[in-house]
Amino acid sequence: MVTPRVVLTIAGSDSGGGAGIQADLKTFAALGAFGTSVLTAITAQNTLGVTAIHAVPADIVAAQLDAVLSDLPVAAVKVGMVSDPAVAKVIAERAGDLPHLVIDPVMVATAGSRLSDSAVVGVLLPYASVLTPNRHEAGALLGRVIETAEEMAEAAAELAKLGPRGVVVTGSELAVDVLHVAGETTVLRGSPVETRNNHGSGCTFSSAIAVRLAAGDSVPEAVMTAKDYVYRGLRGGASWQLGAGPGPLDHFAWSL
Repeated sequence: MVTPRVVLTIAGSDSGGGAGIQADLKTFAALGAFGTSVLTAITAQNTLGVTAIHAVPADIVAAQLDAVLSDLPVAAVKVGMVSDPAVAKVIAERAGDLPHLVIDPVMVATAGSRLSDSAVVGVLLPYASVLTPNRHEAGALLGRVIETAEEMAEAAAELAKLGPRGVVVTGSELAVDVLHVAGETTVLRGSPVETRNNHGSGCTFSSAIAVRLAAGDSVPEAVMTAKDYVYRGLRGGASWQLGAGPGPLDHFAWSL
């Protein structure tokens, strides 16, 4: 029996189960990691959107984080929703103890609710091993609209100058992602999946990258595995009818 690698998610809770902490932990389990968690917020959320948010105080976030780090051998960390500058400071202060830090800058929910802003996310960028914004989040961080693959490539290179060692700008609706790492930019094209059930795809992607980095993959290898994992999840849940809005991925389609 092999002891699983420990991966940590620092993110908000999604009561609907499709994104946030819930999606992260499902992804960790599906890919063979042992998931641990630090909650930054509790959201009242379903497939139709976010109706309420309760931020977890920074001292409680710090206590959760210290409890995990003092006892468990965390091999990689994914950071999702962080809306409080004080929480960003807590994470930044412990960055030296957070290996393979993958930051998913969750800024706006699918239904339009604002969850964070560029100033809060910006505090964490110098510590990121990989930053995984979608093209809208990349645009928000850079203050412009990003639509094409060429603009995504320019954004990835520009964001890398802010500190992350690798940047992936995702465009899941087109199955086109752009990776910038070690000074090189690569356009990653995949096969689009016809489905409205894409809730939590960004959370899932970044969590899968963290698992693979914990396993020793290079950034490009981790990104490609994560891209394949999300594709299988989208395909597996394409016909699901869970809720009245965009539903979740099938996080366990990977093992089928």
